[in-house]
Amino acid sequence: MPRPLADLRGGDAYYIDDAARCSIGFPVTQNGQPGFVSAGHCGQPGSNATSDGGGSIGTFQGSTFPGNDYSWVAAGPDWTAQPQVNDYAGGAVTVSGSQEQPVGGSVCRSGSTTGWHCGTVQELNATVNYAEGTVYGLTRTTVCAEPGDSGGSFISGSQAQGVTSGGSGDCTSGGETFFQPVNPILSTYGLTLATG
Repeated sequence: MPRPLADLRGGDAYYIDDAARCSIGFPVTQNGQPGFVSAGHCGQPGSNATSDGGGSIGTFQGSTFPGNDYSWVAAGPDWTAQPQVNDYAGGAVTVSGSQEQPVGGSVCRSGSTTGWHCGTVQELNATVNYAEGTVYGLTRTTVCAEPGDSGGSFISGSQAQGVTSGGSGDCTSGGETFFQPVNPILSTYGLTLATG
């Protein structure tokens, strides 16, 4: 019996153990199984991820925080890993690769609290001291973010950049945001970025 499949898409909201909210970073596959990468501080291995509508997506398979700030969630068979990021303007940006932007390059962020915001890369391989501990290898940007945007997509053109980690300020007064680069996440967990 055919059934509709739900799409995993970067920047969309998801909930962890029916409590905290984060944002999908990038849809991925592992040996054909769909899932997505996000921030490590969003959930622990075994934590449940559910969609905005309350449906089960799957469980966290791996998570590291602090040190790094990355995680991945394996989704059930009802989900498809779409190579898309929500642009919060009624459309989506298609992801075609994950070539890293240099300092000064432009990046945009998609997240479920504040939507779509853009800025520039200020520093690569930055070390950030959070209350929970130190995180290494992050990228510092001029893009604003707020709680709930965590884990969401940083993208430049069609190239995936990373997942939202943390920062200072907000999208009213401005601020800076750090992201965890996506390529180390893919290589750590043996994931394939969904591209189109």
